[in-house]
Amino acid sequence: MHRRNILGAAFAASGVLFAAGTRARADTRDAGKVVYHLADLDKVAFVLGNIENHLAGVGGPEKVTIELVVHGPALRAFHASAASHDTAHRLASLIKAQVTPAACGHTMRGQNVTLKDLLPGFSVAERGGVVRLAELQAQGYVYLRP
Repeated sequence: MHRRNILGAAFAASGVLFAAGTRARADTRDAGKVVYHLADLDKVAFVLGNIENHLAGVGGPEKVTIELVVHGPALRAFHASAASHDTAHRLASLIKAQVTPAACGHTMRGQNVTLKDLLPGFSVAERGGVVRLAELQAQGYVYLRP
């Protein structure tokens, strides 16, 4: 009887170790999908720099999928008529590196802008920026709000 308990405990322990190892591999794989949340106008340059550093740090765009969700005051920095040359250039470079920017549909309506009024490359998060963030997190994206 004592041997059965030892054997059962050994099988249970190996099952726990297997599950832990499987979960660790899943976490590593999920780290390859990241969503950056940008709402503060004064953090636009900082967040774009974070994304550039992220891409360089992981070895390039083929190593990670990055989406940038912009809402609130930060969206003003991406209005084509008001965007700085630096912001426009950096965003264009990030888009070439497969970063996908999404603009909150509610913010767009609040700022009275359409997709054509924004810098090229944006999509619209029709149901809202925060809904898009939640959707991406549910898909395994790592959430970052610098």
